[in-house]
Amino acid sequence: MNETILVSTRVSADLAERLAALAQTTHRSKSFLAAQAIEEFLNVQEWQVEAIKQGLAAADRGDLKTHEQAIAILNTWGKNAKA
Repeated sequence: MNETILVSTRVSADLAERLAALAQTTHRSKSFLAAQAIEEFLNVQEWQVEAIKQGLAAADRGDLKTHEQAIAILNTWGKNAKA
């Protein structure tokens, strides 16, 4: 089992009420739900920061697309999904 530590934070009364309601409905603790929410938030933020770093590194290498090339690539997205 992973070691856990206590992290304390302040939230609005509305958010606290929503958390308590969800905890009751799902039969989970508020701590469990808050930890799950923090983990998901961090996953998204870390992914986004890494994507930005990769984009900046590509730009530094001169690996760029013109606006027209980018639009052409975007216009191909989803065309095969219609089948």
